[in-house]
Amino acid sequence: MSHDAVVQAATDSDGGSPVFVLVLCFFLVMGAIQVIRPQLLWKANARLQKGWVKNPQATEPTSRGYAMNRAVGVIFLGLVIWMLVQQL
Repeated sequence: MSHDAVVQAATDSDGGSPVFVLVLCFFLVMGAIQVIRPQLLWKANARLQKGWVKNPQATEPTSRGYAMNRAVGVIFLGLVIWMLVQQL
């Protein structure tokens, strides 16, 4: 398939898939949690470390680590919002 055909197929879209929009909304909520309270995501995922790490509590990020999580979350939210706007 040529590049022009791909671009044409992408522009002929009559709107977003409802399922894709729903998934993007879920990502939007997760990104907001990552920006507002990244500790909640760490606590939710800490249970997954139990078989691999002796002390999962010792792997909690520092305040600088949480700041980095927030910065990545802001970038992620920007991309998700851009994708949502493109779908609607």
